[in-house]
Amino acid sequence: MEAIIQMNNVSLIKGNRVILKELNWEVNEKEHWVILGLNGSGKTSLLNIVTGYQYPTKGEVTVLGNVFGKTNLPNLRKQIGFVSSALDAFQSTLASESVEDIIISGKFASIGLYEKTTDEDRKQAEQLMHMFRMNHLQGKAYDTLSQGEKRKTLIARALMAQPKLLILDEPSVGLDILTREELLWSIKEIIASQRCHILYVTHYIEEIIEEMTHVLVLKEGKIIASGKKEEVLIDQHLSEAFQLDISLRWENKRPWVSIHHKAETLHSSYDKS
Repeated sequence: MEAIIQMNNVSLIKGNRVILKELNWEVNEKEHWVILGLNGSGKTSLLNIVTGYQYPTKGEVTVLGNVFGKTNLPNLRKQIGFVSSALDAFQSTLASESVEDIIISGKFASIGLYEKTTDEDRKQAEQLMHMFRMNHLQGKAYDTLSQGEKRKTLIARALMAQPKLLILDEPSVGLDILTREELLWSIKEIIASQRCHILYVTHYIEEIIEEMTHVLVLKEGKIIASGKKEEVLIDQHLSEAFQLDISLRWENKRPWVSIHHKAETLHSSYDKS
């Protein structure tokens, strides 16, 4: 069975700086991955390679059967949905757009809806709104939504194109606890629907829901650990990645961490910054 993502000895070098170093990573069918690491660990660069916006300096990359260097990358990108808190920058453009129109625009990969739509498009948008429990938002303008409703709208928009791979890049940034949990519930719904594979990028270990199967941990452009979440999420790996003395426990099939502040650990982190 063909891998969803396969990277063999992938490195990314910019000038004299090594951004990613000799990554070997494979995502297979029925796997949903979380990517963990501090800012600067290489998470964004890794996503840029997966989405075809960045070529590695060396190594081999295959995404959804597309071998880099032998494929049309714009066609690959049509198979990948991408949602990031960085998309909040388009809020002024979307302000007066209705929730349904924003969702439908995902089919055309446009910011705003400029194409002629069909009844089937409207039906699909309504189904997505129902899945995300957003029926009450029908006809509402984007700028009247809460932050959580906006994020769910953008995720529904990404799903409108029926991607094979959905990348969620820190989607919970700026959300309160209740709204974050509602968002995580929506992600459970996506996984249950078997619509696509998910890559979920976060700093927060407690966001790793039961349905996420695997974890990749990055530090300074290198893979610390990669594999089934139960094997990767251990004190040693997390303490190394986040440069703190961390202990992990499981509650209700989700991981939670405790941080044991040690003066020498914190001072060491400050000295490096």
